[in-house]
Amino acid sequence: MRLSDFDYELPVGLIAQHPLPRRDDSRMMVVDRASGRIRHGAFKDVGRFLGAGDVLVLNDARVIPAKAWGTIAGKDVEFLFLKESAPGVWDVLCKPAGRVKPGGRVRFGPGFEADVVGRGEEGRRSLRFAVNDVLAGLREIGYAPLPPYIKRKRSDLEDRPRDLERYQTVFAARESAIAAPTAGLHFTRAALAAIKAEGVEVVPVTLEVGLATFQPVRVEDLDEHAMLEERYEISAAAAAAINAAKRGGRPVLAVGTTVVRALESAALAAQGRARGQASGPQRNIPPAVVPGAASSSLFIKPGFAFRVVDRLLTNFHLPQSTLLVLVSAFAGRELVLAAYREAVRERYRFFSYGDVMLIV
Repeated sequence: MRLSDFDYELPVGLIAQHPLPRRDDSRMMVVDRASGRIRHGAFKDVGRFLGAGDVLVLNDARVIPAKAWGTIAGKDVEFLFLKESAPGVWDVLCKPAGRVKPGGRVRFGPGFEADVVGRGEEGRRSLRFAVNDVLAGLREIGYAPLPPYIKRKRSDLEDRPRDLERYQTVFAARESAIAAPTAGLHFTRAALAAIKAEGVEVVPVTLEVGLATFQPVRVEDLDEHAMLEERYEISAAAAAAINAAKRGGRPVLAVGTTVVRALESAALAAQGRARGQASGPQRNIPPAVVPGAASSSLFIKPGFAFRVVDRLLTNFHLPQSTLLVLVSAFAGRELVLAAYREAVRERYRFFSYGDVMLIV
């Protein structure tokens, strides 16, 4: 497959710059893979597509306030905190990177400073802080790590608290991500309670959303694209619920592409384990997924055999992105691009703060 096969025209005005007043006010496009039918509705209707015994899987990763501005030699630099590589040492992206050189000192605020101790490619640096609890400092000064198509300035102090709240799911639990699992942003606590009351099993997994999620594709041949790794974890309880659903023929609905990658990575792990045990007695049906923590660089593209996910709730994604490729693998490229053209005609709101698509 070629990267250019996953392109579409999007008017800039359809890129949502702010969240709606209420999370569940989003529109919802429903795409039926079997019939090719495209319908228009509201996210509040999502419960109509779920039944007792269905399993709804959420990504409970919590977004850290990973964007911050600091000064080095009196000049401003924008930082995106990626991950902690050692106690008090963080890998960051910085812009403009030319100002941040090893041996320099970055000042983020009173008592919150760091030495530049390492230099990587494409604007990556390592910062060593005098304090180990860097997250505590970021909670004081950090901003939500919104993607670059959502325009914010350091001076947007009114937007900061709103973004810190709304670029976060209501079920976020594990502080580990630098981007939100955006399909989950539409849920309210009341909506989740109503879904559970109908007998739907709501199961959390964790995928620490990182650079891989919005990593640009720089090659035309998709087979040459290498995904960065992201860590995921599936608890024993979550694995048991998902495995029971698959054995019973009950559908599993993934909320977002991050959940898809976690579940399908765990399914490949389960398949590998089953192969390793193939020489022994086969008394039990192999599990669909195995519990535990692991890292995955799985790139899902057309031709991929989905083993766990039966339905997908997902936002509208950027042209020529790995996320659009994943959705196309699930529903078919032609149908997905037709749905996107329809979304443009109907003026859906796109990307992180935008509307949602349910693929059944």
